[in-house]
Amino acid sequence: MNDNVMFDSHAHYDDKAFDEDRTEILSSLPSMGVCGVINCASDLSSAEKSIAMAEAYPFVYAAAGVHPHEAEAEGEFDRDRLARLLSHPKTVALGEIGLDYHYNFSPKEKQLLYFEEQLRLSCELSLPVIVHDREAHQDTMTLLQKYRPKGVVHCYSGSVEMAKELIKMGLYLGLGGAVTFKNAKTPLEVAKEIPLEFLLLETDAPYMTPVPFRGKRCHSGLIKYTAEKIAEVRNVPVETVYETIKENTYQLFNISRE
Repeated sequence: MNDNVMFDSHAHYDDKAFDEDRTEILSSLPSMGVCGVINCASDLSSAEKSIAMAEAYPFVYAAAGVHPHEAEAEGEFDRDRLARLLSHPKTVALGEIGLDYHYNFSPKEKQLLYFEEQLRLSCELSLPVIVHDREAHQDTMTLLQKYRPKGVVHCYSGSVEMAKELIKMGLYLGLGGAVTFKNAKTPLEVAKEIPLEFLLLETDAPYMTPVPFRGKRCHSGLIKYTAEKIAEVRNVPVETVYETIKENTYQLFNISRE
């Protein structure tokens, strides 16, 4: 693909899975048709790595925040350090933040504290959030309704009904490789029924690798399989999916279209 139309709104290139060939992979993405990548932090140290990558590659942007898995290990919420990371000109969002009641690597109370503090900060700074919600739909909705941030619920796993409530708040939904999985009923329903103007494309690289590459490491170039599946269920040209979602991404994250 020569045209740069694929914007990956959620990746983790600071992950150890890329330690051996990070430079090679990142350098090759534009030739695969990737026009942009938002590298999402899991904690404040990975946010610093994301910013360093964003400084090194014009098409890479950073998100800074503390993932629910890391809330306990991160200790006391360091608002000042996070605010400094968010002030970098290539930091476009506060993320990845949210709740994960599937693994509970951090106590629920600590997850809720971190999520709420980060939502409050995002509103103060007028920055969009990138939200992780796994088996925590009710608490996630309660806090999103309380703070009404701009942002995206990434790797969306809720119902179509919940999706409709989220887009009423102006939130976007991130869809990735899960739409290509066998028995992926709910993600496909969301891909079909939610207006394209409220969807983002993502990989969650190195995770969530789409069919036909499941079991292998994911990268942003594989986003095309997700886009093609969305185009198929919506019965629209894949170019429509690419262009609309690229514009959605630029708009949400206030990124220049240069």
